Amino acid sequence: QVQLVESGGGLVQAGGSLRLSCVASRRTFGTMGWFRQAPGKEREFVADVSWSGVTTSYADSVKGRFTIIRDKAKTTVYLQMNNLKPEDPAVYYCNIHDGAQLPWGQGTQVTVSS
Repeated sequence: QVQLVESGGGLVQAGGSLRLSCVASRRTFGTMGWFRQAPGKEREFVADVSWSGVTTSYADSVKGRFTIIRDKAKTTVYLQMNNLKPEDPAVYYCNIHDGAQLPWGQGTQVTVSS
């Protein structure tokens, strides 16, 4: 089974940037997405990218600040996060967004200091 490993999280000041990576143990198919879950809240959609890497979509809360990128090998998905805000802290996860999902990885923690 494909395994997903997220990395790149950390502590950053408000207004700062982070680049998250999601590496799959083998090529993934379909639309891949980033999701996040803050303490006491449901996991929510952040962004997704089509198999081709051409089509992307974003939650309104991150539009214009985050960029999702998929590599040509279809094994890695990145999330470039700019202008981080106090409402962005969460554990960030990646997974398939348009079909049967893979087992969730451990996620990567993003913390924003004001």
